[in-house]
Amino acid sequence: MKTKSVLVLAVSAFLSFGIAQEDRPKDKPAYEVLVEKVKSGDKGVDFKQLRLAYADSTASRPDADAQKKAMTAALNSKNYPEVLKNADVVLASNFVDMDAHFAEYVAQRELNHTEESEFHKFVLQGLLDSIAHSGDGKSEKTAYQVIEVHEEYVVLRFMGFMPSKQSLSKKDGHSYDVMEVVNPKTQAKVTLYFNVDIPMKHLSDVLK
Repeated sequence: MKTKSVLVLAVSAFLSFGIAQEDRPKDKPAYEVLVEKVKSGDKGVDFKQLRLAYADSTASRPDADAQKKAMTAALNSKNYPEVLKNADVVLASNFVDMDAHFAEYVAQRELNHTEESEFHKFVLQGLLDSIAHSGDGKSEKTAYQVIEVHEEYVVLRFMGFMPSKQSLSKKDGHSYDVMEVVNPKTQAKVTLYFNVDIPMKHLSDVLK
């Protein structure tokens, strides 16, 4: 199965925008500058750069776990104003949170806020594409690059796969999550690789 093609096609069928590269000014932290550009409507922002900038950022951010749980519960119950209230808090803490952009996209669409809905659709597409274009996931050498483990599950969800087994492997100084997944429609089994150097480094820093 051409897993990279599956991801790109699945995402493109759901959302459709193109991404290009953009250099950042040197007078502000990269993450803040890139977020401002996205919010201003700049469609030339490099979303891989944005994700990596978030991962490298040392800025202290409030914990939004409670709001993310409330956002998900509100989305499941179709309480769209409550979705937006909580998703806004999540994105203020982590603008590259794909779950929050998806929740905003759905809630804004259902509330007939077309411009806002299209904005979050654009951002979600850019974030997903930045992972899809980092490799094809078929081996350690061509693994998808993620900045946190949760991104793996978001990618799998959009690809239509259900995870069945996860293991950690190390090769040539790099760390990989090896995900055995199943296509629930066909029962086909696929193994995908995710480079987890960044989340492993963050875990190591926390444990120091």
